[in-house]
Amino acid sequence: MANSSLNPIRFIEDALFCTGPLALSYADPDQKWIIRQHLVSLFQNYPSLKPSIGFFTHNDGTEVKLLNANGELPASHLAPPVPLTIWIHEFYPQMAPVVYVDSGSSMYPIYQNHPFVDSSGATTSSYLKIWQFTRCNLSDLVHNLIKLFAYNHPFYYSESSSLTHPSLVSKTEAMDRVACMLYYDVAAIRAKSEEEIENLTTIQIELQKRTDSVNNLILDLDQERRSLKGRVNELCDESDKVLNWLKVYDKGSVWIDDVFETLDRKSEIIMECLAADYAMEDLMYVLDKAFKEGVVSFEVYMKKVRILAREQFLHRATVVEIERPKDFLSV
Repeated sequence: MANSSLNPIRFIEDALFCTGPLALSYADPDQKWIIRQHLVSLFQNYPSLKPSIGFFTHNDGTEVKLLNANGELPASHLAPPVPLTIWIHEFYPQMAPVVYVDSGSSMYPIYQNHPFVDSSGATTSSYLKIWQFTRCNLSDLVHNLIKLFAYNHPFYYSESSSLTHPSLVSKTEAMDRVACMLYYDVAAIRAKSEEEIENLTTIQIELQKRTDSVNNLILDLDQERRSLKGRVNELCDESDKVLNWLKVYDKGSVWIDDVFETLDRKSEIIMECLAADYAMEDLMYVLDKAFKEGVVSFEVYMKKVRILAREQFLHRATVVEIERPKDFLSV
């Protein structure tokens, strides 16, 4: 990395307008003049920064030769200075510069989970995020970084040697400390809120799944209701047919049993046995109810039930014997 601290303006001009293999990655002449103007203003306002030339590697692996400003920024009179490198992007000023805290040149480690500086030293701030040409420049960026590091210093450092310093109880220092405490309190509240939002989102997803399941169940029940309604309509049609048939054949002069005809003697016997079986079943049910109500004594109830059960058994046995296959009868 080439650098010069003797004449920064001359160094910048020579670097920007150099041609050939030593040329930088800035192609537009108008762009070069804007970069010169912004860097000159930066070094005039912050003499602790010096210009340098170096190779910068982007995240996609592209390597470019760029100008940078590096040096130490005094964030606070109680805190160590912050070594900083500001790379001038090859598409500056349309693109914001790239800022790194040089942790390797400091005896202090970078503060873990710092809101603006990651472990590699890459630095972000609201000023960089809303960077806009004609409204933003390098001097204002550095001014913003100094205020930022005064409230949130990027390094771990011990304050035990300065606990008795009078400025510890000054209004400015107290305001800085309160601002830092408020910032981290807000960050903690934000983290907790994000966790709650994530939990609520999970609950919402689960409720949506349950809603979908309920909706599917409702659709299935509605489909089943329609199916049952169709079956009811079919049964009503069949019932109407039976009623119409009864109206035609049940005229009083024709006995209802005479309407049904059996195919053969075997079927006729089976039908008579089944009718007698069902009749005896109904009679036993009536006897059981009469016994419970005290109309029939226990002796009479048991006698009648034995007679009916014997007759019912004979009728059922007759049906079984008739329906038994012929090969069984032959055996």
